[in-house]
Amino acid sequence: MNEEVKKEINDSGVMIIVLNRPKSLNSLNYGLVTGVIEAFDEAASNDEVRSVILTGEGRGFCSGADLSGGGWPTEPEWTSGEISANNMELFLNPMIKKIVACPKPVVNAINGIAAGGGVGLALSGDILIAAKSAKFKLVFGKQLGIISDVGASWFVPKLISRARANALALLGEDLSADQAEEWGLIWKTFDDEVLLEEAMKIALQISDSAIEGLKACVHAHDHAVNVSLDEQLVYETKTQRVLCDGPAFKEGVVAFLEKRKPNFRNLK
Repeated sequence: MNEEVKKEINDSGVMIIVLNRPKSLNSLNYGLVTGVIEAFDEAASNDEVRSVILTGEGRGFCSGADLSGGGWPTEPEWTSGEISANNMELFLNPMIKKIVACPKPVVNAINGIAAGGGVGLALSGDILIAAKSAKFKLVFGKQLGIISDVGASWFVPKLISRARANALALLGEDLSADQAEEWGLIWKTFDDEVLLEEAMKIALQISDSAIEGLKACVHAHDHAVNVSLDEQLVYETKTQRVLCDGPAFKEGVVAFLEKRKPNFRNLK
């Protein structure tokens, strides 16, 4: 059993995944990263799971790579660059891809500092909320002389512009949760003591919804940022052709006509 990642599924189908290395502010080591991968594999394959909450134990969300070693597979002759590239290719990059591609909507509840690779992990979910005390810090360039990774170099400029991403990366300054919300890096902030309660409210609402359609909305938005309007209209047409033949759309239409709340949990 992986003790560096805790997970549970409640009766409403919400899987709660908790990064559980609080003494190191949930830094990324081999056990934690593989634990997250395993948890999201389960979330994807388990039909009981309808939404996911990802959060951290303790006062930090994720402080980035465990620079003390991390327990990664390695060979004696490998350089630091070769070790880093191997870790990224086999573990860190697959972790981010698993979260982004999860067929169940993911709510990231950022409970504290997200630094370095922890920024990429924090921004990997579909709905991003943060505690008022949370901060974001890109330490790669200023402190280590390397680029942002674990997806941070993609998420940050896409969400808040190249200009702001450059300043954060080059200066290494803290970005407060309130400023992150104002800039559009995250959706909302909440008082620390109610963050998980609010995350659960969101996850429960999602769990009662047409989750395939919700994820399709996310994928449509991701697709849109890289293509022209004409290309996006084609994408919309192809996607609707599939979804409008699905059981969720049929249930939604019938429920609308019958003036009732749709039941998306037991579709056939």
